[in-house]
Amino acid sequence: MSTNLTKREVVLEIYRKTGFPQKQIVDTVQQTLDIVQKALSEGRNVELRNFGVLEVQVRKQRVGRNPNKPEAEVVIPQRAVVKFKSGKILKQQLKKLDLTQIQPAKPTE
Repeated sequence: MSTNLTKREVVLEIYRKTGFPQKQIVDTVQQTLDIVQKALSEGRNVELRNFGVLEVQVRKQRVGRNPNKPEAEVVIPQRAVVKFKSGKILKQQLKKLDLTQIQPAKPTE
């Protein structure tokens, strides 16, 4: 399977399909992302019909451990996170996905 989809690839795909000037597409895509980001940062959920919902959730404060010093407990503060819940059409498309073609996620450092 190919690598992650980038904003540039989105712009080029829209350009190929519409022929609109790339500068106009870049501006439109960026404005869309800015609006979504602003809404999420204000605590608002973003619903995109048939695609999914970006939902702001509060992750509770918890106690963790530093792997380098397992004896020391570290308090991880409460924080806001964004969770994605896929919509009906996307769920149907994901059921058809060939799972053998997906690369396992790399562990975060």
